[in-house]
Amino acid sequence: MCVLTGLASAQAIQSDNQQWTDVQLAVPVTKSFDFNLLGTLRLGRDISRPVDERVGVGLTFRWGKYFQVSPNFLNIGMQPFRGRKVWESRVTLPVTLRFTADKWRFSDRNQVERRWRNSGQKSWRYRNRFQIEHPVGSAKWALSLFAADEVFYDWTIDRWVRNRFSAGGIKVFNKHYTQEFYYLRQNDGVSLPGDLNVIGTTLRFRL
Repeated sequence: MCVLTGLASAQAIQSDNQQWTDVQLAVPVTKSFDFNLLGTLRLGRDISRPVDERVGVGLTFRWGKYFQVSPNFLNIGMQPFRGRKVWESRVTLPVTLRFTADKWRFSDRNQVERRWRNSGQKSWRYRNRFQIEHPVGSAKWALSLFAADEVFYDWTIDRWVRNRFSAGGIKVFNKHYTQEFYYLRQNDGVSLPGDLNVIGTTLRFRL
């Protein structure tokens, strides 16, 4: 009976419906260098309560139009399901290459993460995200539609552990404010919950 109850509980928390909100504030230092403040709130358990909160700082270095490096540091608190709390510090180094073909825009982000958890666990993780964008609409109402796929490799267990597919739009309101909205599907056979349906938005402010 205990084994069956445990299996049922694991299946119950294997999937979740969530809403993610990311806020990014960029403070230009030079034309090619920004200081960034980062914040995230994720509502889960069928969008009924906070399950992930993040605050951090970062830097962005740009070389021309096509190459960008954005190291950052995050403090993360997670409550993925009842009775489970995780605290994590994370250092991330994303390197992004962008290129265009006619009106199509492509980007490939390669990212390495070093993670420290309150359990004492330390790990390295690699992520690759490829994105395609295309502008639509008139000049006044223009936005960019995008589709992206991201895969995760965890060196702790030496395997590809997660895939995220997302699709949505990016609207530039002015030089100080850009908003991104999207649907994301995550499949993960290791984490709990691992399979997610997400409605998300990213608010980007630039001073």
